[in-house]
Amino acid sequence: MSDPAFKRMSVDEFLLWEDGTTTRYELIDGVPVAMAPSHSAHQIIVGNAARHIGNALDARPPCRVQPEAGILKPDSVRSFFQADLAVTCKPHAFREHAIPDPVLVMEVLSRSTMDHDRRIKLPVHRSIPSLREIVLVDSESLFVEVHRRLDEARWQVDLLLEPEAILRLDSVGAGFPLSALYRNVETGNGSGTGPGLDLGSGPTSIASGDGTL
Repeated sequence: MSDPAFKRMSVDEFLLWEDGTTTRYELIDGVPVAMAPSHSAHQIIVGNAARHIGNALDARPPCRVQPEAGILKPDSVRSFFQADLAVTCKPHAFREHAIPDPVLVMEVLSRSTMDHDRRIKLPVHRSIPSLREIVLVDSESLFVEVHRRLDEARWQVDLLLEPEAILRLDSVGAGFPLSALYRNVETGNGSGTGPGLDLGSGPTSIASGDGTL
């Protein structure tokens, strides 16, 4: 006798679902997908970013920075993601699960997560109308990729590779050097071209309008 067809979950069902473990999940097209455990470098980078961004937002309530922020895919009732860090300027709502109208999202990449973050989550983040900036941070080498929305269809991608390079976040009015973002983190080589990219001697600013690099 064959097993009954798998019933895909809605976001509301997913938020009530538990598997009896401490594993964190995201919901992708109705299917719960386990998230890879984060390592210490990942956690330190998120903490450093949250501190600097939070300081910049102190004078701008109700704007707030939130680690492990729930992200809803636009026009979908079957996808729910967790961003490593996100910022919204909407007031907090009682029993809120997803961060409303995010203006900034940051994802910290590792070898186990970079494919998922780039191929699955990045296009979803770009489809969120309120989002102005997306930051991808390599946790193993000094490399930051900043996606800035130019208009409804176009994004500019800036690559930061040096410790003194300034991570400028116009969406939250913050700016700080990469050395502050990577404070107390030992990287493999101190700098690099980042996961999945071969820059060669090309420019460090790339215009993109199709949701991919």
